[in-house]
Amino acid sequence: MMASSVASPLCTWLVAACMSASCEKDHFLKLPSIFRCSRRLSRSARRRKVVVPQFLNAGGAGLVSSFCASGIQNWLNSCLTFEPCEEYYNSEGLASSLSCFSENAFSLFGHKAEPVTRRQRRMNRAAISGKAMAVAVKPQKDTIAKKKSLTEKRRIVVTGVGVVSSLGHDADIFYSNLLEGVSGISQIETFDCSEFPTRIAGEIKDFSADGWVAPKLCKRADKFMLYMLTAGKKALADGGITEDVMEEIDKAKCGVLIGSALGGMKVFNDAIEALRVSYKKMNPFCVPFATTNMGSAMLAMDLGWMGPNYSISTACATSNFCMLNAANHIIRGEADIMLCGGSDSAIIPIGLGGFVACRALSQKNGDPTRASRPWDVDRDGFVMGEGAGVLLLEELEHAKRRDAKIYAEFLGGSFTCDAYHMIEPHPEGAGIVLCIEKALAQSGVAREDINYINAHATSTPAGDLKEFEAIMRCIGQNPELKMNSTKSMVGHLLGAAGAVEAVATVKAIQTGWIHPNINLENPDKGVDTSVLVGPKKEQLEIKVALSNSFGFGGHNSSILFAPYKPDEGD
Repeated sequence: MMASSVASPLCTWLVAACMSASCEKDHFLKLPSIFRCSRRLSRSARRRKVVVPQFLNAGGAGLVSSFCASGIQNWLNSCLTFEPCEEYYNSEGLASSLSCFSENAFSLFGHKAEPVTRRQRRMNRAAISGKAMAVAVKPQKDTIAKKKSLTEKRRIVVTGVGVVSSLGHDADIFYSNLLEGVSGISQIETFDCSEFPTRIAGEIKDFSADGWVAPKLCKRADKFMLYMLTAGKKALADGGITEDVMEEIDKAKCGVLIGSALGGMKVFNDAIEALRVSYKKMNPFCVPFATTNMGSAMLAMDLGWMGPNYSISTACATSNFCMLNAANHIIRGEADIMLCGGSDSAIIPIGLGGFVACRALSQKNGDPTRASRPWDVDRDGFVMGEGAGVLLLEELEHAKRRDAKIYAEFLGGSFTCDAYHMIEPHPEGAGIVLCIEKALAQSGVAREDINYINAHATSTPAGDLKEFEAIMRCIGQNPELKMNSTKSMVGHLLGAAGAVEAVATVKAIQTGWIHPNINLENPDKGVDTSVLVGPKKEQLEIKVALSNSFGFGGHNSSILFAPYKPDEGD
């Protein structure tokens, strides 16, 4: 009985390997060294006297000799190279066979009578390790199969949107102003910028976080965080996540992924000014409130959401990166609901001065509303904006169970890197083309189905044309294709740009109207005006919408949305 209990764990893998090998013709299986007596023993092994129990004298002596000579680790390595076939998975497997192994397993061989040597301890560890590896084989196979089916079935929908912008802090008001061609660009009033060559921006004039953020936090936090918290809670309210719903949902599967390109610049700048006097004058919250991740963290603390929570900072592509990663968490089953997007507030002296030094900003100070003019020959740089945009992404079945309003379906997307220049786009648009192609492949969308594009188009001389050429190379064959730039009215919101433009894209799908391109009075020769939306809003039944966002460092990102279509039988 004892002999069989010892032989069982030693033979199970051999049986599994033979079963696997027999499935292939002319496959030769070499027996592991454990079943061949080794004539050459090491010097230390020859000095040791191995006590062999009587019941192993017949066939077990060679077995014990092999253990001591070649070591169990070599045997395990040779055996574990075989993948058991289906018959093995259907059997009890190795778990029961290895139950006899433990810290004292080798007491069966009489080693307890002598002191335990270093070699024997190593052999014991190898045996226990082998047990863990073997037991993991079958669960690993099941897990892979489960993940595949999970990825195939989990659809993602947009059930809420929130926005804070120079054109309004309500999504409906914001999009209504876009449709009417209202510009949010104006003279900067927050500080004296009379000495700067650029004195205009998409500055928010009338923001209040009352009712959304605690008064004490309002006094301490940077505006980028206040914008983020407010837009996030407005997205929740828009998505019907009431207090009653909050009590019912699994908060361990609810996450927040809202990023920022520049974080709390004002808080950090104020700390530097205080440090000039004394470190004792510094705000104790200056470091945490300056970091880009703290907005997501504070929102999760407020909601009690314990799912995925972090931030991504990829310059002006931040929001799209956050939304794509949030969707991936839902696809993998790690979350059912994700608040995602971006927020930035850098219209302060150091922010304005930094972009002026880069020579990236428009200097059309005389008529601010006409300064941001994507694709127009008179464009001379982008106009800074500020604000936040947040989407409430939700797994479809979860949304249906709570009878949520569905704005659109999130189809997928992709991100790439130009690997070319810190600021300038790739001259051939290679990274953008690759990004769009990968987004199409990942989402399974045919290029001819895309008939609306919310472009990144920032009103810079090089960037607008390179993006347009790349888009036309990928999907320009569609005669129904229409393209616009939200930045013509709100400016460039940096890390929040992609999310605010995603809100505009989702509202376009919901309403069937796409907003105009304002200030496009003299189109660049390199663009096809038949594709660009004119100075008035246009009605369009969107099949698939593409939202692009690119950032300093060559970060490219593309996201695809479409009207939600229920499955048959829903």
